[in-house]
Amino acid sequence: MWPKERHQRILSLLNNKSLVSANDLAEFLSVSRETVRRDLLELENSGLIDRVHGGAVLANKGDEAPFEKRKNVQTRAKQDIARKAVSLIKPGESIMVDAGTTTSAFGHYLAKLAGIMVVTNSIDIAQTIKASGADIDLILLGGQLTSDVPATYGELTLSEIQRFNVNLAFISPVAIDADKGVFSYALKEAEVAKAMISKASKSVILSDHSKIGETNRVRFAETNEINYLITDSRVKPEQLKPFEKTGVEIISEKSNKD
Repeated sequence: MWPKERHQRILSLLNNKSLVSANDLAEFLSVSRETVRRDLLELENSGLIDRVHGGAVLANKGDEAPFEKRKNVQTRAKQDIARKAVSLIKPGESIMVDAGTTTSAFGHYLAKLAGIMVVTNSIDIAQTIKASGADIDLILLGGQLTSDVPATYGELTLSEIQRFNVNLAFISPVAIDADKGVFSYALKEAEVAKAMISKASKSVILSDHSKIGETNRVRFAETNEINYLITDSRVKPEQLKPFEKTGVEIISEKSNKD
């Protein structure tokens, strides 16, 4: 398939889905991820798309795809991650969870537990747990509503986080790289993630395969600050290999096979 034909197909797919990952494009086009990266770079240089989160959105649609759109991307991967993540929580433990589309999926699995404490800035997660009627000590952090993400941010949120000491912090970044660290798109999101990690005995990163080996705008943690990286079954062995010397415990079907 010639580059121009691939470019046409990429643009057509983006017109229908708003946001697609590089891995999904590679499968759709039957080419390598490196080929997709080159195609996306050419399309970005032409002003037709913006590269974000290891994938792309059409240009002139904002810097980051809307939260509700992102919830519908990599849904199977997010469910896969959520199932693995919930198994780390022991009865009676306390956890913090930040706001993100992956942690929103995680919230549905949290709602099946009982006897734990959940501290979150995510209104989406809080509503899911509340609606379930689960026996969970649920705390929604106060703060400002500043974007389309249904969550609280700002000085009040950061201040309230400091009041707690929890067993685990579950964080959903937009990118993680073994050498360069863990990233958010927005500063306000990075500040919350960093604060939650500082108040947890152990930190857990929930990241689908499309975000691994990528970087983004705001780093909130070094890789050696992370205890667990949970990803989905579509992650490639070469994506995980750089993490072997970081001390991070990787939880995925790929890592369990190796």
